[in-house]
Amino acid sequence: MNASIPGTFGSTIGNVGNQEYYLQGSVLDSARDTLVHRLKALCDNVQLQPESFQDHEIVYAMKSSNASNVMTLRARHALDQPPDSPWQLRYLGQPEMGDKSRGAAMRSYLDTCTGPNLPDFLTEIGFKMDYEVVCKGYMFRKGKMKITITKVFKIVNPGSFDKLEAVSNSHLVELSVVVSAASDAITEDIKSFSEQLKPYP
Repeated sequence: MNASIPGTFGSTIGNVGNQEYYLQGSVLDSARDTLVHRLKALCDNVQLQPESFQDHEIVYAMKSSNASNVMTLRARHALDQPPDSPWQLRYLGQPEMGDKSRGAAMRSYLDTCTGPNLPDFLTEIGFKMDYEVVCKGYMFRKGKMKITITKVFKIVNPGSFDKLEAVSNSHLVELSVVVSAASDAITEDIKSFSEQLKPYP
């Protein structure tokens, strides 16, 4: 039985869903505040300040005997929590090819809560770090839909978060819904909501 534990990125760790529908876009840094105000008006968790996050994410990869197949896992934890706080381990599959008119992409999705020794464990079983970033942003919810606005930073000095460098002059915007069974009707909900955000993502 999976336990639901508040996680990083405003997510719920121990998610039983195994399919994720998602839509991604971006906004310039100068448009972020305007988009945040619009989402505060549209989403369920309306408050004076939106829920924020500041996470360290490490992407690990392991090649199979067939060099063309690479298993990728994402480990993340909140930088504003104690060092011994749980880590989140996620697997994101490749986007599935389907109806090109579908309003959102779909991929396999699994996540779970782990202890603070996750990086050491992944290295021990053969995974190698591909890259690491720091992600800062805001999270909103509209029913089952999660909306994140994320600024991605490179870590200038590995092992230290004192000096970060922005990857671009924009923010990543992602709308997503995790479900236990495929349902293309969800894509219409995502597409409809995204229409209300134009001209942004």
